[in-house]
Amino acid sequence: MARLVKALVDLRDKYIELAQENAMLRKRLEQEKVKAANKEVNKPCSKRAEWEKDKPEKQGGKKKRAANRKPREGAGNRPKNLTPNHKETATVENCDICGKDLSDKRPLESTNDRIIEDIPEPPQEPVILLVSQQKKYCDECRQVVTAKSERALPGSDIGINATVMVCYLSIALSLPYTKIKEYLATFFHLKVSTSGLSRHLIWVSKIMHDVYDEILRNIQNGARLHADETGWRVRGRNWWLWVFGTQDTAYFTVDKTRGSDVVRRVLGEIFFGVLVVDGWRAYLCVLCEQQSCLSHLLRKIRKFREAFPELADIMRFYVKFRRIIRDGERLQKDRDQLGEIAFQRRLERLKRRLADLLRWPNPSNILADIIAKVKRQQPRILTFVEHPGLPFHNNYAEYLIRIGVIKRKISGGSVSAQGAEAYAILLSIYLCDL
Repeated sequence: MARLVKALVDLRDKYIELAQENAMLRKRLEQEKVKAANKEVNKPCSKRAEWEKDKPEKQGGKKKRAANRKPREGAGNRPKNLTPNHKETATVENCDICGKDLSDKRPLESTNDRIIEDIPEPPQEPVILLVSQQKKYCDECRQVVTAKSERALPGSDIGINATVMVCYLSIALSLPYTKIKEYLATFFHLKVSTSGLSRHLIWVSKIMHDVYDEILRNIQNGARLHADETGWRVRGRNWWLWVFGTQDTAYFTVDKTRGSDVVRRVLGEIFFGVLVVDGWRAYLCVLCEQQSCLSHLLRKIRKFREAFPELADIMRFYVKFRRIIRDGERLQKDRDQLGEIAFQRRLERLKRRLADLLRWPNPSNILADIIAKVKRQQPRILTFVEHPGLPFHNNYAEYLIRIGVIKRKISGGSVSAQGAEAYAILLSIYLCDL
C-alpha cells in the first residue's frame, strides 16, 4: 500500500511539473508569434486594394483572365507622325531569295518608307568651350563689371548640359556616382571623378536653396499634407529621410533623428491643414487635425489573425472594424446627398460604434494588445469622413518616398551630411516639376 501511495505522489508531482513546463512553452510560443507579427506589420504596405481584401495570392505570378473577356489591344508598331531631319536610301545589291547580283538593275519607282528614331552614335566627344568674359568699368558704381556666361553655373567648370544630365541620372534614375562616372566616360569621353560629381551636386543644391525654401512655405500652407519617413545612411550611420507632400509639392529633408523635432522644424507648432500619417507618435507634437493610415491598422490586425488562427475573436474584431471604415467611406461620399444634419447624426453614430467596438468584453491577451493599438489612434481614425476627398490611408506619402528607398538600396545612402542635404533639396525640386 505504501508503494502505491508513493507511486501516486510521484505521478502527481511529475504531472504538476509537466503542466508548468507546458504552460511556459505555450507562453514562449505566443511571444514568438507576437514578435513575428510585429516584424511583418512594419513592412511597407502592398499595392493591393484599399480594403485589403482577403483574396489568395495568384500562383506562379500569372493573372487569370475571365472566360468571356478579350485581351486588351496593344499599341503595336503604329506609324510615327514625325518630320525627318535626315534622309538616306537603302539599296538592293543582291536577291534575298536566290542570291543573284542585282547591282546593275534600275530600282522600281515605288519604295517603302520607314521612320526611325535613334540617338547619336557613341561615343560623343565633349565640347571644350573657351568663354572670354568681357570686362567693363562702371562710372556710376566705380567698379569693374565682368560678363556672366549661361553655359555653366557660377564657379563651375562643368557645362549646364552635363549638369542637367548628372542631376537626372542621380536624382530621377537613382544611379550611384560610380555608374554616372562610367556612363559619362563611355558615351561622352567626359572624365569626372565620383568626388567631383558629389561636390558638383552639392554646389547645385546650394544655388537652388531659395527654391527649396519656397517649397517649404508651400508645404506649411497646404490644406492636406501627407508625411512619412524611412531609414537613410550617412557615412554608415543611421539617419532618416522625411517627406512632407501635397498633391503638387513634395518637401524632403534628412535628419539624424526620427523624433518630433524634425516635424516641428518643418511644420512649426500649429498646422492649419489636415495631416495624414502612419501613426508614428512624433507627428502628435503638431497641433492640427490628423488622419491615421487605416491600411496600416488593418494590416496589423490581419497579421495577428494569421499568427493566431485559433483566436476567433481577432477575426470578429477585424470584420467589425473594417465595416466601420467602409461605412465611413460611404458616408464621406454621400455627404452632399444626405444634408449636413443627417451627415452629423450618422457620423456621431459611427463614432459610437467605434467606441463600443473598443470596449470588447473579455478579450484575449492578443486581442487586448490589438485594441490598445487601435485605441491609441481612436481620435484620428474617422477624421477622413469629415473632409471630402481625404483618403483614409497614407499611400501617397509612401509613393513619394519610394524613390528614396530605391536610391538607398542602390547607392547605400550618402557619404556626408552635405551630400544627404543636397539629395533632399534636388529630390524636392525634381518631384515638384513632375
